[in-house]
Amino acid sequence: MKKKLLAAICAATMVFSMGTMAMADDEVKATGDEKIALITMDSIDQHWITLNEGAQKAAEEFGVTVDFMSPNTKDDAQQIECVNNAVAGGYGAIMVAANGPDAISSALQEAVDGGVKIVYVDSPANVEGSATFSTDNKAAGQTAGEEMIKALEDAGVTSGKIGIINVNAATDSCVKREEGFRAAFDGSDFELMETQYGEGDAAKSQSIAENYITQGVVGIFGCNEGSTTGAGNAIKASGNDAIVGVGFDKSDAILNLIDDGYLYATMAQNPDIMGYEGVKAAIQAINGEDLGGEVTDTGVSVLTKESK
Repeated sequence: MKKKLLAAICAATMVFSMGTMAMADDEVKATGDEKIALITMDSIDQHWITLNEGAQKAAEEFGVTVDFMSPNTKDDAQQIECVNNAVAGGYGAIMVAANGPDAISSALQEAVDGGVKIVYVDSPANVEGSATFSTDNKAAGQTAGEEMIKALEDAGVTSGKIGIINVNAATDSCVKREEGFRAAFDGSDFELMETQYGEGDAAKSQSIAENYITQGVVGIFGCNEGSTTGAGNAIKASGNDAIVGVGFDKSDAILNLIDDGYLYATMAQNPDIMGYEGVKAAIQAINGEDLGGEVTDTGVSVLTKESK
């Protein structure tokens, strides 16, 4: 069952990817001298590993260099150091998923002032970039809320407490997901509790979820991979699979939790497309094309146990 679910996801992603990639040679011409640094929030989450795989596919296809030089944990100081190292290393472009919109901005502005092109993947900072490739996070968050309401109502639950686990109060993508999720509950009889922050760490997020469960929640929302994994693990440990868990991303751990009934749904992003398209944009920007700061929605799918 799990393998079938994963195969369905991969097939859906490949259809989108192949349609996107088919025009690549007509759009992008590389000299082969382009050097691109890929700096994500960390180098551990499967989301970022998949994003890098998409970037490396493009690098091989176009004959350019893409170096994955991300911190090993979500830490502003480490991410800033990665940006500074990319500038010192003579990279023509930096593809970056900003840990927060402000903390990294000074380092990115210095890079721009030095002639380095910035392309955002997943989550931008407050510095103008050449292009951005990300999920429409507010819309996806609202979809997550609607899916939770539907699952609860199908179980005959029309009121109760809902816990929310986010990464931090700054990461743009996750903040917007929470905004969309909360908006879905406007006018309902559900009580959305104060958000707790687990820094995207599955163990910390599980502890937060366990605390929510002791307070009698009927649902828990995780805003990213680690938050979602932690929520699912807490529901599993509680033995109360009536709690509806909904989250983001499609790691193996999350897919297992969905298959086993401890998570109801996850919003599956397309990080491989973010990485692939980000490299294309970086090549164009290095070679002098004005991309106008365009923001591209790379899409999201709702995955449940039935959607296989």
